[in-house]
Amino acid sequence: MDITFIDETEELSEDKIKEIDGVLQFAADYLKLPKDTEMSVTFMDNAAIRVINRDYRGKDAATDVISFALEEEGEDEVPIIMDELDEMEQMPRNLGDIMISTERAAEQAEEYGHSFDRELGFLAVHGFLHINGYDHMTPEDEKEMFGLQKEILDAYGLKR
Repeated sequence: MDITFIDETEELSEDKIKEIDGVLQFAADYLKLPKDTEMSVTFMDNAAIRVINRDYRGKDAATDVISFALEEEGEDEVPIIMDELDEMEQMPRNLGDIMISTERAAEQAEEYGHSFDRELGFLAVHGFLHINGYDHMTPEDEKEMFGLQKEILDAYGLKR
């Protein structure tokens, strides 16, 4: 999987970004995603994620992770013309974008009593599952998503 990482905070080490790449590559293999799948992860501070949360979700507060899936089906879905299908099949699958507040991750790691690495990995996998169509809006969906999230993190070795 091809992941573009952007560290707006300029605070994460190359090793830390490689760790997040590792857990996301593992999650992609776990979900059996095609190798040419693409996505991006942006690390930012609370102020930056607050603006995105306010502008796109109507919540004027910093949050830990926000995901923008490119493949979400919705009312505005454009029908695909058959001639376009061949061209689209040759294009890599782009899942979307994940934004993570490293500041909020550090706060939550302390609050939950585990490492910053574990929290950052947890948030990355949480956002990754969202851009792959998982959600936690209903108790059934929450059980499925959080169960899969725990399976991936445990199998990778990022336990609480």
